[in-house]
Amino acid sequence: MFKVKTLNNISVYGLERLPRDRYEVASDIQNPDALLVRSADLHKAEIPATVKAIARAGAGTNNIPVAAMSARGVPVFNAPGANANAVKELVLAAMLLTARNIAPALDFVRGLKGSDEELHKLVEDGKKNYVGLELPGRSLGVIGLGAIGVKVANAALELGMEVWGFDPAMTVQNAWQLNSGVRQALSVDDLVSRSQFISVHVPLLEATRRLINAERIKLMKKPGVVLNFARAEIVDEDAVLAALNDGALRAYACDFPSNKLQGQPKVIATPHLGASTGEAEDNCAIMVADQLREFLETGNVRNSVNFPEAVMPLLPGKQRLAIVNANVPNMVGQITTALARHQLNIADLLNKSRGELAYTLVDVDQAIPAGLVAEIAAIKGVLATRVIVP
Repeated sequence: MFKVKTLNNISVYGLERLPRDRYEVASDIQNPDALLVRSADLHKAEIPATVKAIARAGAGTNNIPVAAMSARGVPVFNAPGANANAVKELVLAAMLLTARNIAPALDFVRGLKGSDEELHKLVEDGKKNYVGLELPGRSLGVIGLGAIGVKVANAALELGMEVWGFDPAMTVQNAWQLNSGVRQALSVDDLVSRSQFISVHVPLLEATRRLINAERIKLMKKPGVVLNFARAEIVDEDAVLAALNDGALRAYACDFPSNKLQGQPKVIATPHLGASTGEAEDNCAIMVADQLREFLETGNVRNSVNFPEAVMPLLPGKQRLAIVNANVPNMVGQITTALARHQLNIADLLNKSRGELAYTLVDVDQAIPAGLVAEIAAIKGVLATRVIVP
């Protein structure tokens, strides 16, 4: 019986993936095997030593102390792509809003007073202030071609835009999904210089903080539009406001309101609506619940932000050792030597690494003795061990 503690309201469609005969799921469980969260901030929370995994029903994991969990041998799962369509639709909506000046035009109409005849005259006199532009033939640069970026790029291409993309770490799976009409930029600066619209879809790292800054805004085709539905800090707000004031940018659309952006007529700021659809919340919950269940029951790892991808079928009649260790030489040798000392035959073995972490799955034909587990756990560099019986 696995215990899963929820720290936020999780879609019932996700919770239903954890069968009641094997899982106890609640918000007040003691000594949980796993945590299931959405927005709860775990940086200052005390995470019990019993926790073997953390799953976030969303893409970003800024609210989780990933480095600390890695040091404990605890994988952190997320749901990349589960909310991709929801974010894509919001980006397209923002692009259309900025192109046609719809937000300031709506404010103008809301402020009109008078009879229908007077309103009609005010509308005809005022509409010249809200002349927009059409998207076909305009250029869009998409920085980050993950699940969301690929969908945005493909959709913009269908709207008749010239689309440039840049992502030096693009996966083969996402490359298969990208329309061949999307052009490849050689660098961020190259992409920015070719684009009137820019949409960013990268995680917040030190390398991406203020990725869109004053220098890069100067490179854009004028007047430019910046779309930020990734993370607030990826765009330098001061640089954006200065460019809006001098006409280098016609609009800034983002999902992250701030005091600096409040009241700015050329800014559209939505209240973090990117993944706020019923469908996206359901998809995220289902995806991470499935990943969490597979890890707890088989040790397999899919879509972890700190562990390597590691998938090996666990056959009936086998027992499995799952070992997390520092990615240093001779760890597998020490593990297999310990197995030999206990006269256990290895039926299958998988070893994967990612950065400073390595993860090993070992299947054997016999029951795994507690003494072996203790011996492996005592090896210098081993962070976590677990026996899994199907």
